Amino acid sequence: MKKLATILFLSVLSISMNAQEKTEEKVDLDAPVFKFEVETIDYGKIEKGTDGLRVFTFTNTGNSPLIVEKVKGSCGCTVPTKPEAPIMPGETGEIKVKYDTNRVGGFSKTITITSNASEPVKRLKVKGIVLKPETSSAVEKEKSLISN
Repeated sequence: MKKLATILFLSVLSISMNAQEKTEEKVDLDAPVFKFEVETIDYGKIEKGTDGLRVFTFTNTGNSPLIVEKVKGSCGCTVPTKPEAPIMPGETGEIKVKYDTNRVGGFSKTITITSNASEPVKRLKVKGIVLKPETSSAVEKEKSLISN
């Protein structure tokens, strides 16, 4: 029984030691590289129903064409649009994001980009607060003050 316990202990120990070994990642020096002007867009406080379109601008600082395979919003209220053509080294591209501003309240959403860049999955963020519209106009408020 002691031999079995010793063998099991040594097996577990050797497995855990092998799990700690580092594997060298292959870095492609010619891979395209995203360089975004900003990685988070803050809408700030905006009125319900206003234009929710914003644009993330980036440059390919790598040495080969950058191909954006897909972009995906974290929910249906955030609709991103990817560039269709490859972005050549040194050129700029845009990822457009449209948030549904008919949803009142604070929001924080993520846009996930999949590409052939050195960082194949990149995450961007949009955040802000959509304000509830005023139910009465300034004229109606003034009338109510006069009548009191």
